[in-house]
Amino acid sequence: MEPLQLGVLAALIPSDIEVALIDDRMEKIPFDDHTDAVMITVETFTAKRAYEISAEYRNRGVPVILGGMHVKLAPDEVMEHCTSAVSGDAENVLPTIIEDLKAGSLKRLYDCGVADPPQHLLPTRRDLFEGKGYLPIALTQFSRGCIHGCSYCAGSVYFEKKHYCRAIDEVVAEIKSQKRKLIFFVDDNIVADIDKAKALCRALIPLKINWVSQGTVNMVYDDELMRLIAESGGMGFVIGFESINPDSLTLMNKDINKEQGVFNQYAEEVAKLRKYGLQTWAAFTVGHDTDTVANILQTVEWTLKNKFTFAAFNILMPYPQTALYKQLEEEGRLLYDSKWWLHDDYRFNHAAFTPKNMTADELTALSFYCRKRFNSPWAVLYRSFEPKTNMRTFKKFITYWIYNPLFRKEVYKKQDLKFGLDHLNRRRSRW
Repeated sequence: MEPLQLGVLAALIPSDIEVALIDDRMEKIPFDDHTDAVMITVETFTAKRAYEISAEYRNRGVPVILGGMHVKLAPDEVMEHCTSAVSGDAENVLPTIIEDLKAGSLKRLYDCGVADPPQHLLPTRRDLFEGKGYLPIALTQFSRGCIHGCSYCAGSVYFEKKHYCRAIDEVVAEIKSQKRKLIFFVDDNIVADIDKAKALCRALIPLKINWVSQGTVNMVYDDELMRLIAESGGMGFVIGFESINPDSLTLMNKDINKEQGVFNQYAEEVAKLRKYGLQTWAAFTVGHDTDTVANILQTVEWTLKNKFTFAAFNILMPYPQTALYKQLEEEGRLLYDSKWWLHDDYRFNHAAFTPKNMTADELTALSFYCRKRFNSPWAVLYRSFEPKTNMRTFKKFITYWIYNPLFRKEVYKKQDLKFGLDHLNRRRSRW
């Protein structure tokens, strides 16, 4: 998909400066081409590859500026691998960075906090995405952050459990300015502010688009919101169900998934999602201290029974500075020298800590089994016959069959991949 954040930042660079977007996932990096500076966005999963790219340019005498969420999570580490680092939303300081770059006086660290409101009067440079081969989905954002504080969530550390919204008229203008009719709002939780989410939906209705986003399951308790989502072209959501075990929800600080403290394995919530025809990407995290082999296996069977459009069974990952990371560090349960994202032996979708009720290898195998079972050819066919969501309209049925084979392929393509680049394996990351 399009690297939205780079298109946003490029819009801040003065027009007299030439900008080139190179996506390491899609194309070879022209290290020997002349450039005055390089900016790389760093996520925890892409940190190792980002540092490799940075080293290549710094060895050529090119200043490298690293930004992205990982800078705030591990600033000292990041600063070892760059000329300058940005902690926070770079749109707050990018004009200053450009001037400092021209003057040859870059600071080692720009600590700039979050942009409030985000992306203000800043249309995305979508021309930089053309010809890259991205999926035909336009990425945009209405909000950043989330008001909840799940123990494993790096976003809640970055945004300090706060939620920031763009002006709705700016969102509408950006959607109108591009040609796509399928929009992906990349918000962590687009329904964190219910009233603002309703106002956004009302503004989207005249645009006659279809859109998807991410949100918390408690949105289903507001019928007006659900109606507006459907009327505005909302097709589906990535929803963090996380677990069907109420004890696990409490442990991860996600009791918002229980209506008034009552939990019946999402029976009412799933029924509401079906009522409004929303195709659901059901996201789960596995490996909590309350998880056993048996209840993880029960989880994948539950997702099949409910015929979700997509599902993810993500191993619980200890991101630096999260409550989960601190707990596991205190208990001596972190593996890979406590920095799985840099360790040469770590592989994608492997457990990075010692679980309580199984071995790390067992957790890795369980997660992979759940992904394979949910995405088996038989399961893909079986799940397609859900009349209220996947078969509700021809468009939704086609969407199901376009993307499920792609996601099935991803299950096998990504499992066991190494991070970074070596002579046998290239781990492509966004920059």
